[in-house]
Amino acid sequence: MPFPYFARLSRARQRIYLASDAVTALPLPDAAALAPAVRELERALAEESRRAAERAGQELVDGLCRQLALPPAAVRVLASRPSGDSGELHGLYEPEPPPARITVWMRTAARGNVVAFRTFLRTLLHELLHHHDYEGLQLAETFHTEGFFKREADLARQLFLAAGLPPAARSPREPPSR
Repeated sequence: MPFPYFARLSRARQRIYLASDAVTALPLPDAAALAPAVRELERALAEESRRAAERAGQELVDGLCRQLALPPAAVRVLASRPSGDSGELHGLYEPEPPPARITVWMRTAARGNVVAFRTFLRTLLHELLHHHDYEGLQLAETFHTEGFFKREADLARQLFLAAGLPPAARSPREPPSR
């Protein structure tokens, strides 16, 4: 079921939206190979080390890009989230110029607290999925479809299980299973 703004999209953009929505899972060929990077990311955040979080995030994204046959994407971890009238920015995907860049922030804007590990990982995966929409699915745009959020949840579940962590609870953004 498309989100409410679907009806306002042109027919061409509706086709792109539906193509994204149709893909609900991204099976990883070897999630276990990515477990060390997931655990290192968790350690880096616990130690509040921005540089270590950036290294672990880059290692994870490199591994995901290899397994999903995507071109590389550069990861940048910055200190505090920017905020404005529209709220805090959690992550940012910039496809141009190559390589694409994924930026995530390590601390909340309001209190300066380190972002919870699961939230940070989900944000990193969210931005990677924008990369996947462009490069893997070859879509001209990337939309926040139900399929997009199901893919995010699917990747997170695979990575948490491979790292020996309990699967995450459903994200507030993720639609309930049918």
